[in-house]
Amino acid sequence: MDIGLLRKLREETGCSIMACKKALEHTGGDVKKAKEYITKEAQVFSEKKAKREAHQGIIASYIHSTKRVGSMVEVHCETDFVARTREFQSLVQELALHIAGMNPKDIEELLIQPYVRDPSIPIKGLIAQTVHSIGEHIEVVRFTRYEI
Repeated sequence: MDIGLLRKLREETGCSIMACKKALEHTGGDVKKAKEYITKEAQVFSEKKAKREAHQGIIASYIHSTKRVGSMVEVHCETDFVARTREFQSLVQELALHIAGMNPKDIEELLIQPYVRDPSIPIKGLIAQTVHSIGEHIEVVRFTRYEI
């Protein structure tokens, strides 16, 4: 196993070393295919977790530098411990930014929109990656967007 490839994949995906190692072994050391493998695994993992209750969480807001567009989003997870993690809070902040920039009409549309910072992944995939990383169900409960 090439440690350099393992490190690169871990930095790019944020997944555990074991998940990265498994993906690289499964794809014969191809980093691009390993990232696709991790994305598929994250989606399956996320679907399994979706049946669990999520009653904790946070609300995040984003105000654009022009002060003419802003958004608020409420996102739930299973435990208050996860709600306080940097990874979860970062996800929620990114969702608030995305909502301000892309103006989805509802949660269903939000989940299928390409992520504003990386159009190769939908918001649903971004959430699935975080679910895979933290191991808890994550649910976007509601959001609102303001524009002058």
